Amino acid sequence: MLKPRFETDPLEKPDEFRAALAEWFGTQGKDYPWRRTRDPYAILVSEVMLQQTQIATVLGRGFYTRFLERFPDSATLAAADDDPLLKAWEGLGYYRRARMLRDAARAVETEHGGRFPDTFEAVLALPGVGRYTAGAVMSFAFGKPAAIVDGNVARVLSRLLDSADPIDAGPTLKRLWEVAGELLDEDDPRVHNSALMELGQTHCRPGVPDCLGCPVGRFCRCPDPSALPVKAKRVKTTEVVEDLVFLRRGKRVLLRKLEEGRRAGMWRLPEGPGRGDPLYQGKYGITRYRVTMRVRAAAKGRRKGGGEAWHALDDLDELVMPPADRAALKNLLEDSEEIA
Repeated sequence: MLKPRFETDPLEKPDEFRAALAEWFGTQGKDYPWRRTRDPYAILVSEVMLQQTQIATVLGRGFYTRFLERFPDSATLAAADDDPLLKAWEGLGYYRRARMLRDAARAVETEHGGRFPDTFEAVLALPGVGRYTAGAVMSFAFGKPAAIVDGNVARVLSRLLDSADPIDAGPTLKRLWEVAGELLDEDDPRVHNSALMELGQTHCRPGVPDCLGCPVGRFCRCPDPSALPVKAKRVKTTEVVEDLVFLRRGKRVLLRKLEEGRRAGMWRLPEGPGRGDPLYQGKYGITRYRVTMRVRAAAKGRRKGGGEAWHALDDLDELVMPPADRAALKNLLEDSEEIA
């Protein structure tokens, strides 16, 4: 593939690498809302949301803005009950993140007197905060030198070094963190870290990168960046079938509240074998599972079971539901006046 000729090792001339990266970001960096603030709480919210969720989803559907409108500070979030918290997070998935974010807010209130901590060690000690997130908060909110390595940065560094070592192996990750620290611009870590991440999102993207347009292409040793990074771990997807039932009586529908697991506190269709052919069938993914959801009419004479409750159709929008169940319920309600 076509790419700029390798000229200089970034570790030998880090100042040149930093300058080239910063110059590019100064004209090409995107204007994300979390880049317009130095509020550590708002930055923490963005970082937690962006874990396992694409920027386009967080921004395009307004999750970030709406969440901060509902919970503008750590005190408000710390006091939140499950229902409003999960409702504000609905659609983002991985609901454990929302609860851990609330746990972090509670720690800010109880352990730091409502003032967000400004040291790496103290931020790292907050519930649910790892090394990357702590570094992001320190550099983006406080302008303090802290390296970060997420998936985008790891891909950039592995290509710069022409490293074919498995990127998800412990020794490789340790080396990438060391390199990130050596390349860090300690005078402006906010810009440097933002630029490095954005480089991985744009030019040094997965698959076939845009090497000809790369602002630091002359620092890249890799002759074929599309072949990197290498991953050792392969998580096998497990196929699962869910059999659920639909029971509607007039303007009410029966739902079950989940008490355990990642979706605890959310409402969904009750489980059961049902009768007849599926009224609805769909697929969705959750962690390493690929789930086929099959919904049938409830058995004749079926009554309300444990954890189940009747809900008025007009109130369904206010309930916290997994997106797959909400889509199924919408389809079922459109197709049937009453199935009993």
